[in-house]
Amino acid sequence: MSNEDITLTAGDAEVTVTPGNGGRVGSLRVGGVELLRQGEKFGCFPMAPWCGRIREGRFLDGSTVQQMPLNSPPHAIHGTVRDGAWNTARTTKNEAVITYDLVAPWPHSGRVTQAFTLTEDTFTLTMSVEAYEDSFPAQIGWHPWFNRTLGQDDRGEESVRLDFHPAWQEERGDDHLPTGRRVDPRPSPWDDCFGMPDGVDVTLTWPGQLELKVASREEWVVVYDEQEAAVCVEPQTGPPNGLNTHPRLVTPIEPLEATMTWSWRRL
Repeated sequence: MSNEDITLTAGDAEVTVTPGNGGRVGSLRVGGVELLRQGEKFGCFPMAPWCGRIREGRFLDGSTVQQMPLNSPPHAIHGTVRDGAWNTARTTKNEAVITYDLVAPWPHSGRVTQAFTLTEDTFTLTMSVEAYEDSFPAQIGWHPWFNRTLGQDDRGEESVRLDFHPAWQEERGDDHLPTGRRVDPRPSPWDDCFGMPDGVDVTLTWPGQLELKVASREEWVVVYDEQEAAVCVEPQTGPPNGLNTHPRLVTPIEPLEATMTWSWRRL
């Protein structure tokens, strides 16, 4: 099994998957135009076996308190799988499957699998976490960095517009973690988690250029727009600190699975 970059093509859409760099999607080009922020930490990376921050890196695992490295002090952030090299299991012209076996500091054995399918106007990402032996709490999601502008000309393009209608916003405490209270959605800027009980449905519009919809059956989405270069729309299976507040148990007979689809049209 190799972890060399994978190129998928369909129509005028092209995706680069980078198993060797944390299993992330390094590039999505439509008609030659790059939609994702470029750089080894950007693109669209998988978050597993947790999403966002864990308070002080600690979570309850049965009756045991587990401690994860504080890679965003005072918290642990975005899981462990984006830090390792994944293996390529299968590729075709427009599909790929890659896998990652969980290792320390995660305390349980298991496997994370991502599958990617590209068509002329959609890109579908599916992720699952399987437990090999012990059951464990987990979360999964994706962290895409979409370019704020598509940089096709020098006319001073308008920034991307976000359109979504969440049922609530998780109130964010001073420590950047949800307080447990749900509040009415507040205006941008955001580094916040929103609830969409009918499924994640967020539309990004680059005026006069492209419209892209992010959709998932999951009901949680983190939206981050505090940086100048990019905006993030992150479907996930639970809120930040969810290993403590909304744990989903992965067992040897029941994996945790999620799917995200991007669909686009030219304007």
